[in-house]
Amino acid sequence: MSNELARFSVAMPEDLLMRFDGFVARRGLAKNRSEVVRDLVREALIAEEAELPGTEVMGTLTIVFNHHSHDVQEKLHHIQHAHYTEVVSTTHVHLDEDNCLEVIILRGEATDVRDIADVILGTKGVKNGGLVVTTTGQMI
Repeated sequence: MSNELARFSVAMPEDLLMRFDGFVARRGLAKNRSEVVRDLVREALIAEEAELPGTEVMGTLTIVFNHHSHDVQEKLHHIQHAHYTEVVSTTHVHLDEDNCLEVIILRGEATDVRDIADVILGTKGVKNGGLVVTTTGQMI
């Protein structure tokens, strides 16, 4: 596979292009349309790859929970210990007197990582959260 750049044209409505240009500007001084299109294509391909069964992924699961909720911390610890091979690390932050935020780094087969995240997100006492996944493979 060649790393030479290939040119192609994209047609879009002017209002969409104006919004895209604003998006490009927010990405920083060193970014231009071509670089941002490449970034977006990479992100889309990584997201698609991360959905494939058998793909190894890394993920960060961020959750917020009320630590006063009945046994929530014990339940979360139990889940994480049950999946110790996929749970790489956990960071715990006290948001206020009642609420905590945890960022759980997961690594493993895509469906396993998503299943673990679903169990944690579905634990009674977890208020909200989200999983961000990327592949461990090399993308151009």
